[in-house]
Amino acid sequence: MRGFNVFVFMMAVALGTGSTGCSSEAGSSRAEPLSEASPSHSGGPPATVSIFSVEKGELVMVKKVVKSEEEWRDQLTPLQYNVTRKKGTELAFSGKYNFAKEPGIYQCVCCGTDLFTSDTKYDSGTGWPSFWEPIAPENIRTESDRAYGMVRTEVLCNRCDAHLGHVFNDGPQPTGLRYCMNSAALNLKKE
Repeated sequence: MRGFNVFVFMMAVALGTGSTGCSSEAGSSRAEPLSEASPSHSGGPPATVSIFSVEKGELVMVKKVVKSEEEWRDQLTPLQYNVTRKKGTELAFSGKYNFAKEPGIYQCVCCGTDLFTSDTKYDSGTGWPSFWEPIAPENIRTESDRAYGMVRTEVLCNRCDAHLGHVFNDGPQPTGLRYCMNSAALNLKKE
């Protein structure tokens, strides 16, 4: 019976009805992305955030990216939409960046925010692209994720609230962190 439960669970993840991603102990209330009808939590103009721009080499103030669900569906592939907007997870070892070694900047597939450099990417053996440090703490945010009976720390793009993956405390030095990301949430801008 256990094998059947594992099969059903993996099918749920593959079909987008579940989202487990990498697993390990670490620390969502699931925040819904801002919709076009409500550009900010207060009903005012779209919020701004400070992010680090690799191109400019400094922190810049940018507007939060706010789109309707229909606009996100039009922009993204079904897998990208499921992962980034519905907090899904691609199957282990299936993502295009899991084994990528090209130098460059990994950006958010939804809004283009710089997230990770290839210099901090490493092979964690988990089946998902892993990084030991983001480009800047301002470019991401984290939330506690208690879905599926686990406690994990979800990683989101700070500019558009896209679900990127999870972070765990079992990575290499110098940070000891493993940012376990979904390839479907990333775009590699090659150097």
